[in-house]
Amino acid sequence: MRGAPDDAPPIGPPSATSSASSVQWAGAVYAYEGVARELIARVKYRNERVAVRWLGTRLAAHVRVAARDVDVVTWVPASAQRLRDRGVDHGALLARAVGDVLGVPALDLLARGAGPPQTGRPARERHTGPALRARDRAAGRRVLVVDDVVTTGATMRSAARALDHGVARTVLAAAVARTPSPAERTTRGAYTRRAGPASTLHA
Repeated sequence: MRGAPDDAPPIGPPSATSSASSVQWAGAVYAYEGVARELIARVKYRNERVAVRWLGTRLAAHVRVAARDVDVVTWVPASAQRLRDRGVDHGALLARAVGDVLGVPALDLLARGAGPPQTGRPARERHTGPALRARDRAAGRRVLVVDDVVTTGATMRSAARALDHGVARTVLAAAVARTPSPAERTTRGAYTRRAGPASTLHA
């Protein structure tokens, strides 16, 4: 499986007056294509939990150095519609798998407002991200937010903004896979270099 693009997605600090000391992109493990895309699809649409554990272990290994100071892992909760359709929040399963490897708890620090899932929405609507708010227990935490796929960065931006408003101490973002831009897409062999190191994001 091909490593994710090296550059950070456009998440950026939640605001110019951010109360969180930094928002960092810890990276994605794979490019969202080929085998990686199939594994994520098996988790999301076929509820293959063995694949969740496998992906979570690799994500944890990828961010271990960048996430050495985090004290909690969280996720962006599924929409009510998605939860009804699938009966389980796969983001929570991924966060727990990552937390188990890192030795920190996975807690639901984010609450989601009404609205459809990001998947399948028009591009303009996807860029706004879901409506999220931080729960009270996010205050003072050093948080790692995990997701399966980052495409526009809108979901992670919404999560970072909500956690900033909840006065999280630091926010770190990471994903199993990142969607390559059209210029980055390739049909080369499956095994190439891994994604680069963590980097602090700037507006």
